[in-house]
Amino acid sequence: QVHLVESGGGLVQAGGSQRLSCVASGRSISEYCMGWFRQAPGKEREFVAGRGWSGGSTNYADSVKGRFTISRDNAKNTVDLQMNSLKVEDTAVYYCAAGVSRWCSGATRPEYFTSWGQGTQVTVSS
Repeated sequence: QVHLVESGGGLVQAGGSQRLSCVASGRSISEYCMGWFRQAPGKEREFVAGRGWSGGSTNYADSVKGRFTISRDNAKNTVDLQMNSLKVEDTAVYYCAAGVSRWCSGATRPEYFTSWGQGTQVTVSS
């Protein structure tokens, strides 16, 4: 099983940018679809973005499309989430996750992802 550690969270003003990083160890992320999820207080964990093992297929939640970009570097075993034009409603704990296979097609449910990081808090102030 792959071990994931997120970093890069913090406090940012609305309209600003933040970049989250996820470092994997134990196994190569090239074996997995990689995704980002988030969970706000009192809400369910929701899908944010996913990227397939070759980097060629990506999908985003409608709420972040055009503002967030997921990238991955299989050689470095890292997955990043670049977040631009942040909104107050983006405030949440953000989790990096590895899927059950290499392919991300249709993979937006938490049940598809079997390895999770501990999460990093992102707070967007108005």
